[in-house]
Amino acid sequence: MSERSEILTDSGTPQLWRLLIGISIASFLGCIDFTIVNTTIPAIQRELAASLSSVQWVMTLFVMALCAFMVSAGRLADLYGRRRVLYFGMLTFAAASLGAGLSGSIELLNVWRFVQGAACAVLYTATTAIVADAWPPQQRGRAIGILLAVNGLGLAIGPVAGGLLVGSLGWRWVFLLNVPLIALSFAFCLGTVRESRAQQGSRLDIPGLLLLVIGVAGLLLTISQGSQWGWLSAKTGLTAALALAALGLLLPVERRAHSPLVPLVLLRRPAFLRVCLMSALLAFFYCAAFFLMPIYLENTRHYQGTMLGLLLLPTTAVMAALSPWVGRWVDKSGPRAALILGFAALAGSAALQSRFSVDSPLPLLLGAFALMGLGWGCILGPLVLATLNSVSESQSGGALGITWTLHNLGGAVGLAVATLIYPSYGYTPVMLLLLALSLFGGLLAAWRSR
Repeated sequence: MSERSEILTDSGTPQLWRLLIGISIASFLGCIDFTIVNTTIPAIQRELAASLSSVQWVMTLFVMALCAFMVSAGRLADLYGRRRVLYFGMLTFAAASLGAGLSGSIELLNVWRFVQGAACAVLYTATTAIVADAWPPQQRGRAIGILLAVNGLGLAIGPVAGGLLVGSLGWRWVFLLNVPLIALSFAFCLGTVRESRAQQGSRLDIPGLLLLVIGVAGLLLTISQGSQWGWLSAKTGLTAALALAALGLLLPVERRAHSPLVPLVLLRRPAFLRVCLMSALLAFFYCAAFFLMPIYLENTRHYQGTMLGLLLLPTTAVMAALSPWVGRWVDKSGPRAALILGFAALAGSAALQSRFSVDSPLPLLLGAFALMGLGWGCILGPLVLATLNSVSESQSGGALGITWTLHNLGGAVGLAVATLIYPSYGYTPVMLLLLALSLFGGLLAAWRSR
């Protein structure tokens, strides 16, 4: 049972803001860790004398664990208490960060990165559920908007912060600094985060958990490594077959489970299914676009270093700046209008980017990138609220887990598709595909169930 009523008093308002600060720090660390490590790869490779193929797993294993444990993290929070699971995830993240920073071999570093990814699955799901539970419904959109703005800031400054840390203190401090920052997060959270759980008397669905982890990890491994292994190779085929078999077995197992890890009944709800599709489309868009935008700026326009980073900043800066305002807007009018505007902005960005050439004027570039940030900011927070509105409170953790898992899988597919299309056909066809998918997302957002 939620203890929200103990928080929502006039005297407790500062307590709510302390809670939000503490939760935001934890969530920020999960997001910045997603992008900050990219800039450490060359330094890690040199110091640990690692091959390029082995050092790439520093990122791959993190994303695999993040996707594979997203649903189970939300489910554990629902069953055993969101505060308890969050604190466990924060401690695990701190321990994994310490282990990664002190690693003496690439193999040990990769193990700790996998643990970090699993802990970040908790930071992504439990933090959102706690904020949604603590804040009153009429202010929930604003609070979640602030949380997601902080997340966007983490994604935006990750590469820059990584470069500064590697240049001044060394790559190990990219991981070691997480430890005092998690301690700071605990300092704000202790005494402000009340325990809440959505379901009692149920048990974790272990068979479902194992099948989901094998299926999602295998599918992501196939998508991320297929181009290197060869799409028609035996290794790719076996990995894909194992993933599909595990996901196929998951369906009958979950139908018979007393307390299923993946509540399949949710996927039969049109409103929830639309939210999942829109979340996957958003991630498909920004992962594909963020892969290609730096390539265009560097290879076609010959921008490098700081200038390249500054040109990309309008996307994440606009997203982070708009998220709190969008949250307040959604509190008043609901998520539908914001979602429609968001997908329209993404479509406009893709249309402008499809016209990029070697001599495109700088305002066109900045306008297209800012439109992408507008779309991102108008979609991400409202999607979280739409997810919560489409299910009961007892299903919120599991629903967020499903949505975020499909979000990350959509991003992985978007990256793989961009990687396949761009070398043979160029920048414009990818952007035209993103334009079509954005228009489809807008139709999903505009659709009203009868």
